[in-house]
Amino acid sequence: MSILNPPFRADHVGSLLRPKALLDLRHQWKLGKITAKRLRIAENAAIVQSVKKMESIGIQPITDGEFRRDYFHLDFLKQLDGVTVTGGIASNPNAKVAEDGFTPPKLSVTGKLQHARNIQVDDFNFLKSVVLNTPKVSIPSPTMIHFRGGRKSINITAYPDMDAFFHDLAQAYRAEIAALYAAGCRYLQLDDTNLAYLCDPKMREAAKERGENPDELPQTYAALINSVIDDRPKDLTVGIHLCRGNYRSTWFAEGGYEPVAEVLFNQLNVDAYFLEYDDERSGDFAPLRFVPAHKKVVLGLVSSKIPQLETVQELTTRIHEAAQYMPLENLCLSPQCGFSSTSHGNALTEDDQWRKLALVVETARTVWG
Repeated sequence: MSILNPPFRADHVGSLLRPKALLDLRHQWKLGKITAKRLRIAENAAIVQSVKKMESIGIQPITDGEFRRDYFHLDFLKQLDGVTVTGGIASNPNAKVAEDGFTPPKLSVTGKLQHARNIQVDDFNFLKSVVLNTPKVSIPSPTMIHFRGGRKSINITAYPDMDAFFHDLAQAYRAEIAALYAAGCRYLQLDDTNLAYLCDPKMREAAKERGENPDELPQTYAALINSVIDDRPKDLTVGIHLCRGNYRSTWFAEGGYEPVAEVLFNQLNVDAYFLEYDDERSGDFAPLRFVPAHKKVVLGLVSSKIPQLETVQELTTRIHEAAQYMPLENLCLSPQCGFSSTSHGNALTEDDQWRKLALVVETARTVWG
């Protein structure tokens, strides 16, 4: 395969299903029955095993599977001073949506935002020490602090002026990314649900009800992300993953990329886009016509939500359909999302997961040689 720098022809979004033994230990840690050190030793051992498996399959970018997180975004964001997380309680342990009794965690800004400590650096250092291939770090997009609650979720005393909020948020992210780069990170992914949510008419209407303009938010978010990454070193590849929700195989939004495509591809200064394209919820490939020649798109054609295995032939066909709108050499392949955006995991087995990742590698070799 010809691409030697990220993104790779056969790429991976980030999270992996947590081994049951690790989930049990994490639960014991939350109850105070084991120490954080004991849990970390177990996490380290599980990460080493998953790294070996990914490398044996042929996946080039290696993540830690997000084994140390409960949620893909909250475990990171709550480490910023000024961020408070509440809720996330389910009266029914199998609850997935509000009708089942699930209350999603609520994030709010209760004070001045500040990067008071490194967040992912220790985790990256461990990953780097055990991989043969490229270590990849996925962190939540800075937009995740704003979209769900909007202005109402941001303390008016701390931030009477929203410009100051966005300034402090960007500064905090720049500090974390600088620390990761200093530790050796050269492949970084921002996980963003909000730009994809703005493709959904219902989500756009909800944004209006919160007092936001859904036509202006893409520009606002592009400016925010650019203020974080524009001064990055030239050898740091930054991708962004757009997700429509990935909680226990459920999803929360639908709609093609057309409403955000021009801004997404031409105003957002990332190197690569990880786009969900596993089913009809994501629309067609036509929005790819806006992708400039110097950017890459990683097609998320393999579903991480269901156990059914796609075929090389159908994936190859879809890749060539996408290539009608942008050059084939600028395309790559991955699962549509992680397999476990929260610790609960999606409704498939570890064997299903590894088969899906192996299929990504096999298909990439078939298409690109």
